[in-house]
Amino acid sequence: MCGRATLSKSKAALEKRFRAKFSPIDEDQKIVNYNVAPTQLHPVITNENPDQIQLFKWGLIPFWAKDAKIGSRMINSRIETITEKPSFRNAVKRRRCLVPFDGFYEWKKIDNRKQPYYIHLRTKEVFTMAGIWEKWKNPENDQPVYSFSVITQSPSKFMAPIHDRMPAILLPEAEAKWLDISIPPQEALQLIRPLEDDLLAAYPVSNQVNRVSENNPELLVPFSPDQA
Repeated sequence: MCGRATLSKSKAALEKRFRAKFSPIDEDQKIVNYNVAPTQLHPVITNENPDQIQLFKWGLIPFWAKDAKIGSRMINSRIETITEKPSFRNAVKRRRCLVPFDGFYEWKKIDNRKQPYYIHLRTKEVFTMAGIWEKWKNPENDQPVYSFSVITQSPSKFMAPIHDRMPAILLPEAEAKWLDISIPPQEALQLIRPLEDDLLAAYPVSNQVNRVSENNPELLVPFSPDQA
């Protein structure tokens, strides 16, 4: 599962990295976030607007949903079943997106407790998770709500000691292909492979990250059990 992450880079840095501009309606919105959580707005690049960075809600709301609450249960989509699940199978055919982050949190079981870890590229650069997106119309006001889900896969050798799942991180050269919906889902999903172990780094952080209200650079400070 991937349910918390970070994006500490500026808008200018993201625009340069993806050769895309933020949507006019999102230009004044804050994006730096040290504790990105489900239901929050977060930048994505979609297959429909690859030259634009838009803010979508984390947690997929299928177009047929009766209300938005279902999104909180759709933050991840498993690569093994994404082409079969009614909530995801149409989206992976027609609505794919890139979800930029520069790190994510995962919780390792240690005895009777869970220790949060921060995982990032050794280069500390922005990377993308493969995602799918959806447009849902709010029946109360007829306004569209755009949302996304992050694809997850089995862990790499590096991630396995921390957690039994990991997000589908795309190599930069695979990003454009992921957005190309002329490529069938089964072929596009072949782009998703666990990263080489030497590309990632991880270290324990404070339990403060458990609280969504905590959102500051201190969350990324390495944590020692002696501090508990």
